[in-house]
Amino acid sequence: MKPAAAGPGGAGKGVAAPVRTVPDVTEPAAAPQPKQPPEPVRPGPGRFVRVLVTLLAIAGMVAFAVVLAGLTLEASPASVPLTHNNLTPGRSIENYLNQPGFVDTVKQLGGNIALGVPFGILLPLLSRRTRGFLRVAFVTATTMLLVELVQGALITGRAFDIDDVVLNTSGALIGYLLLGRRLGRAVRPRTQPRWWQRRRTPVASD
Repeated sequence: MKPAAAGPGGAGKGVAAPVRTVPDVTEPAAAPQPKQPPEPVRPGPGRFVRVLVTLLAIAGMVAFAVVLAGLTLEASPASVPLTHNNLTPGRSIENYLNQPGFVDTVKQLGGNIALGVPFGILLPLLSRRTRGFLRVAFVTATTMLLVELVQGALITGRAFDIDDVVLNTSGALIGYLLLGRRLGRAVRPRTQPRWWQRRRTPVASD
């Protein structure tokens, strides 16, 4: 007599085939990069020193304004036949260079350049907002442009000359690069990093 065959669900089930497991090949998450600490802020002088320097800078600007007014806003009736307005940049400078007397050329060019140097030294000491190459150039050019307009419109024997504005502004930038920049940073150091040094905080994604 043959044994009965085991049907489905019966006690005579066959041995199940082994299940193959796939190894986990998921790459580990990259470790977060350490955030670089911000640059240390250089401590500046105390409040008393800053106030004192500001008052001295204001006094210097007032004294300089008096000297500037005496040099540029004094009437000169004898010069009326010789004066003429110049709206073309470079024309007066070319005339100065073509003068036969070297000393007169140095006086004209060097005097106008030296007249702007105090702007480049004193402006960075007044405020952090008046520090910087472009800011010094803008303030100096605007001030000297107003002086030239008053000369040409109200002062006898004086004329408007755009080259004087160019030379005065050049002198201010020279003074700023040589001395004003260092003095401004020493008295009023930067309290925040520059705009290109600021890093955006990464936003965590869901």
